Amino acid sequence: MAIVIIRQDDKIELWKKALLTKDPDLEVYGYQENHPKEKIEMALVWKHPNGALVDYPNLKLIASSGAGVDFIIEDETAPKNLPITRVVDDMLAKDMSEHVLAVILSHLKNLDQYKINQIKGIWKPMQYHRISDFTVGIMGMGALGKELATDLVKYGFKVRGWANSEKNIDNVTCYAGASGFDDFLKTAQILVCLLPLTDETSGILNKKLFKKLPRNAYVINVARGGHMVDEDLLEMLNNGHLSGAGLDVYHQEPIPKEHPFWSHEKIQMTPHYASVSDTNSVVPQILDNYERLIKGKKLLNEVVMHRGY
Repeated sequence: MAIVIIRQDDKIELWKKALLTKDPDLEVYGYQENHPKEKIEMALVWKHPNGALVDYPNLKLIASSGAGVDFIIEDETAPKNLPITRVVDDMLAKDMSEHVLAVILSHLKNLDQYKINQIKGIWKPMQYHRISDFTVGIMGMGALGKELATDLVKYGFKVRGWANSEKNIDNVTCYAGASGFDDFLKTAQILVCLLPLTDETSGILNKKLFKKLPRNAYVINVARGGHMVDEDLLEMLNNGHLSGAGLDVYHQEPIPKEHPFWSHEKIQMTPHYASVSDTNSVVPQILDNYERLIKGKKLLNEVVMHRGY
């Protein structure tokens, strides 16, 4: 048995080293080096090239090295009926929470606009807001959403959460399903999207949803670019219904230079780096699942395919 690492960035050797540090006897390869494809039973992937999984006749498990799995499901050439696992990691959740908190505070205290004014040489004091002034709504109450909600409550925010199923989190008003969606949206002065990307959630950040938010609401998308309808966001920013947006994810990454997001003064962009899987933190659960695969035991964090996460 062996593992192949398939990803398109420069981190294959980093992951390989982290795996071998924990288990020096492990047989692990990067997909671009010569390796015995018939021995591969587990593929550790992140945004792999479409078609990269077809040449492994004995593949038994596709493991995402991050929290997302949409890129696996969207690869129509990927082997069907194989289990897919994802990462659920405390450090990943904490990093995401810290990023979103930074974006929210930047918005409340006008730091994003002050930076623009600095570049333009404009001295213009602006009225700032307080934490107690805002209600934050979180779409998606999995591990990342729960961590963020708990942290925001500690800082004194009023917090609302929405998910498909009922959730119970201390000091957080939770809504569930279609019946609770509109009530959730109408109080969300800051809306954070942490949903998994599925057929049902694709394009959910659209004009119809934005109109249900309070006027001057601020939108943060740190989930997937596929959640956002770019044209609708631009329209609602330009007509003044939305006060701004903090974006970390996009339909195409890197985002094309000609995209209007680059120059829009109401959009704060980061390059899909809000929360990145730490190899040392994540590798133990990867190896745990590898051992479970070998022994035929139940896998950790296995994706339920009809839900898409």
